[in-house]
Amino acid sequence: MRAFLLIFLVAAAVTYLLTVVAREIALRTGAVARVRDRDVHDEPIPYMGGVAMYGGLLAAFLVARQVPFVSNSTFTIHDAGAVLIAGAVICLVGVVDDIFEIDALTKLGGQVIAVAILIRLGIQYYWFPTGGQGQLSLDPTQGALLTGLMVIATVNAVNFIDGLDGLAAGVVGIGALAFFTFSYTLSRVNDLALASAPPLLSIALAGACAGFLVHNWNPARLFMGDSGSMLIGLVLSASAINLSGQFTAGQLSQGAAGSQSSLLPTFLPLALPLLILIVPLADLVLAVVRRTRAGRSPFAPDKQHLHHRLLEIGHSQRRAVLIMWLWAALIAFGSAFASLFAGPLMWTVLAAGLAVTLALTFVVPRIDAGP
Repeated sequence: MRAFLLIFLVAAAVTYLLTVVAREIALRTGAVARVRDRDVHDEPIPYMGGVAMYGGLLAAFLVARQVPFVSNSTFTIHDAGAVLIAGAVICLVGVVDDIFEIDALTKLGGQVIAVAILIRLGIQYYWFPTGGQGQLSLDPTQGALLTGLMVIATVNAVNFIDGLDGLAAGVVGIGALAFFTFSYTLSRVNDLALASAPPLLSIALAGACAGFLVHNWNPARLFMGDSGSMLIGLVLSASAINLSGQFTAGQLSQGAAGSQSSLLPTFLPLALPLLILIVPLADLVLAVVRRTRAGRSPFAPDKQHLHHRLLEIGHSQRRAVLIMWLWAALIAFGSAFASLFAGPLMWTVLAAGLAVTLALTFVVPRIDAGP
């Protein structure tokens, strides 16, 4: 565990320090978020936060290679390196978009190239759960298609939620911590090597998000831009995909107490990126439906996202972000804990968390508004 703590701190510290460099690059290249009608910031803010976050991830990986606990596993180094190579490609596409604002189709093409690199280097789904200990083996084409759908959906969901200071980094950072908890505990339960790529990538991602949040908290001094939102979406989804290649369905169905009463652990590597990002994914679907019904392009921007609605009902920017963090934590950690543990105490805690989150979301604005 101390090795993972070191990796987290390295990713956080390097990302924090590199944001100064990234901000200067953004200002020199004109990669600045202009003030638009749909935006909530009232002055131009530099992009390029993704460059700093990638630097933090890379630094964490290089340090991990020097830690015997991690470096003794060839597969761990290979898989984590493969994700970082694909991450470099998608971050570069985001940098180009931050500077030149490329069209959506070109950006999608860059995402497909990054996914192809992941698949070529062995990061893809190899089987599909059928419930319990059952699994359906996928041929390379099926696995590649499922992998592509998962990664591209996650990348664009994170991109959609990046609308308030600290929102995307916080949601993904919370999800990465939840996934680290799940993958690390699962390895311990099955007496497998703790130093595998999924916990390594997820704890490094959580560190990069934490380091970036210092600069991105309202009022933000730097935005992550597409270079950051696409990068962290890819790393999060690739971590979950890689986990499915580390375990069989029978091993995944083993909770922390050794029970096999729940189907959720078996499906979690497939569903976790979607569960963590269920709020932005719902926002994505609603936006597509809303814009299509209005006769507009699904990619046409507007100011009707969920975070805009939280502002409309009376929340401040900071509180709207904190509330969406709470929803992300409830869903991500709730899914992870429900997969690992059983019993009335776990469900009681989750129910209490849901009640508190609902109250903070809908009751607090009414109290603030007064009679």
